[in-house]
Amino acid sequence: MSVMMPWLLLLLLVSFGSPAPRFSEKDICLLDNNKLRQRSKQLQDLLFLYELQLKDILENTYHRTSSGLSSGNRSMQHMTLLPTTSGNLIVYDQDCSAVYDRKNTKNGYYRIRPRADREPFLVYCDMSDGGGWTVIQRRSNGKENFNRKWDDYKLGFGKFQGRNDEYWLGNDHIYDLLTRGENSLKIDLMDWHGERRYAVYENFQLANEQDNYRLWFGTYSGNAGDALSGGSNFEDQWSASHRGMQFTTSDKDHDRFLAGNCASENKGGWWFNRCHAVNLNGRYYRTGRYNGSHDDGLVWSTWRGVWYSLKYSAMKIRAPFFVDSESGDGENSQGS
Repeated sequence: MSVMMPWLLLLLLVSFGSPAPRFSEKDICLLDNNKLRQRSKQLQDLLFLYELQLKDILENTYHRTSSGLSSGNRSMQHMTLLPTTSGNLIVYDQDCSAVYDRKNTKNGYYRIRPRADREPFLVYCDMSDGGGWTVIQRRSNGKENFNRKWDDYKLGFGKFQGRNDEYWLGNDHIYDLLTRGENSLKIDLMDWHGERRYAVYENFQLANEQDNYRLWFGTYSGNAGDALSGGSNFEDQWSASHRGMQFTTSDKDHDRFLAGNCASENKGGWWFNRCHAVNLNGRYYRTGRYNGSHDDGLVWSTWRGVWYSLKYSAMKIRAPFFVDSESGDGENSQGS
């Protein structure tokens, strides 16, 4: 009987299956360690996010000062604390139309964040003219130098304090604002007699830096004339239209002017062809009509011609489907 026991045990094991494997204490420790490492990484990422937000609050005083454009102290009304499973995080609006939708209808500077994976930045929100416009460029007094190189136009420059401060928002920021969908571009203009005109372009688009911020735009409407398309003279459009043109600065030439650099000649970065029918980043002349070796003023050719430098320009963008329920504060952002 004792000789047959091993065979009997083997038969029982085959019939009923071998017992399920059991984890050793070492295996269990390894699993626990992996879980702890994953949790630690999550906490480190969260801590890093909190540090960035704290740094942003401590280094910027925009939320503690009252803008001259609006009455009262806005304090932190453009920020919303949103409860999450990991605590309260500062949430920025994606653009000025989102600011307006949250009933912030005063003209002024707000901090926005079009992309969650990039840092927020300051913009001027024009809440007149239907509200929700994000201003990407302004010329009003000639105090800011627009004859700058590629990196300045890429990152942006100028002052962001008063309602007439001049600035270029930055091609990277403009690109981020435009990547979320279709946008309208409105350009406000004013001459030295106080007369105002405007131009609106649907489907305003910008390529990324790899394509040198190439410019695209659709249908025109307004009363300033379609200068971005090169004007009404069909023969001039092939050399003056800005549609499809890449951005050019004095140190990075992407224009179609083989004999020189349009940005160097016209004293500012722009989407030059050979060279322009529009140049809103040119030299600021205080006399309106001007003379020189190049038509390098603040030019909108279909209104005042290339030898008239305008007093004021503002470029602003907004989603075309934005419909305001009521007007903003009614304060026109144009210079006076």
